[in-house]
Amino acid sequence: MNATLRRLSTVVLVMFMALMVSTSWIQFVAAGDLNEHPRNVRGIYSALARDRGPIVVRGGEAIATSVPVDDNFKYQRTYSEGDAGAASVYAPVTGYFAINGTVTGMERYANSYLAGEDDSLWLDRLQNLITGEEAQGSSVELTIDRKVQKAAWDALGDYVGAAVAIDPKTGGILAMVSKPSYDPNELAVHDAAAVKEASEELINAKPEVNAEDGSKVPSIYGPTINRTINATFPPGSTFKLLTSAAAIEYGGITPDTQIPAPTEYILPGTSTPLGNFGGGSCSDTGEMTLKDALRTSCNTAFADLAVDVGKDDMQRMFEEFGFTESIDVPMSTSIGAYPGLIGGEHDDDSDARIALSGIGQGSVRMTPLQVAMISAAIANDGDLMEPYLIQSVRDSDLELVSQTKPSRYKSPFSSSTADALTEMMVTVVNDGSGTGAQIPGVEVAGKTGTAQDDTRAPTLWFTSFAPADDPEVAVAVVLENQGQSTNETTGGALASPIAQQIMQAAISK
Repeated sequence: MNATLRRLSTVVLVMFMALMVSTSWIQFVAAGDLNEHPRNVRGIYSALARDRGPIVVRGGEAIATSVPVDDNFKYQRTYSEGDAGAASVYAPVTGYFAINGTVTGMERYANSYLAGEDDSLWLDRLQNLITGEEAQGSSVELTIDRKVQKAAWDALGDYVGAAVAIDPKTGGILAMVSKPSYDPNELAVHDAAAVKEASEELINAKPEVNAEDGSKVPSIYGPTINRTINATFPPGSTFKLLTSAAAIEYGGITPDTQIPAPTEYILPGTSTPLGNFGGGSCSDTGEMTLKDALRTSCNTAFADLAVDVGKDDMQRMFEEFGFTESIDVPMSTSIGAYPGLIGGEHDDDSDARIALSGIGQGSVRMTPLQVAMISAAIANDGDLMEPYLIQSVRDSDLELVSQTKPSRYKSPFSSSTADALTEMMVTVVNDGSGTGAQIPGVEVAGKTGTAQDDTRAPTLWFTSFAPADDPEVAVAVVLENQGQSTNETTGGALASPIAQQIMQAAISK
């Protein structure tokens, strides 16, 4: 072989090697990024042209299905059979699958099952390859109970807010309602322009909430935000449960221990006074039992108690619940905020901030799911089960692919502390600030909350569980900036009856 042919052969070999390397790189290394690239319409066509599995709630009702259509996409993703009202009830859970590549909620986080692409479905994919049959997605059955979900939706009415219900013994989420909601069918149509218009409208559609002066202001959260897991609010007096837990678990006090309860409390290191709701006095003697302080929701008692417990133990209890961590339910939840655990140079954990945290004010922020988790841990003897939404997955032949096994997430306190807190919460509902949650013939444990929120009207809360002696459900209800600092617009007055309806539906399901 002469020199010219050798050089030509070398060039050709190098070109073949380059071609092999680039092809291998595209197919194996860059494939994922290319498939997920927003300008790759083939991925969207491929995903929508597949018979995507249904999303099913407990009892077998399908709340998301794929319907055959005569267009390039072959299947239309449909929610609650196209019924806008019914689809809105479940929208924060299902999310939506849009033609522009936006996928949210269970549609996104359970996508590998719904699309039939999960590793556990390899046998199904192999059979489809051999037989040439069209691939089908798996059905995803949720822990959501349609009766409890509907009760929560109806009970919230026209309020801006959220409600979540958990089985405290398993962690299964029985209800997840966020208002206002939206119709996911409008975002699943096969018309890119219509989807863009609907998306922009929802982004700009911030619901109106109350300002402190009685006027209306836009919420910071839009309809597509799942308020149960991705919106944080000051928890107000519901946080007194965590303050009590820290005092009992680390400080050794009991529900009958006398604690200071002044008419006015001066925040440490300041001249700023803190009073009780309505400016009243909790006790003529300036002290009261911890049980009575929780029953009447005495602010000054719990501000002083938080400082007495100390920032280290208050922070420790917050972390013991896992509130500084995100949970995949499977949607990712937002983390909470507590002084000294937020990060940054402006994270103030002075005694004044710790005092405010004792009543769920200042820089404390929590999601409704986290508040429900406090009640769930108390209801389950101090063991907090990991919240989850997927009960089971079945392939296209209805064969069981996977089933969630309940697991313990955290154990923030002992069973004796849980018993003490239960005793205290029962008095709140029996003859305290939460009588609106009473259920005839059923003992209920609960805690109210009315949280000041800067220049906005108070955010109202109620968290509870029932039956108190053998809990079946733990609940949290939040009404975003719906109060007006009057006895008729507190968490006890407005939020507790909503929780009562949810608990009653769960107990009688």
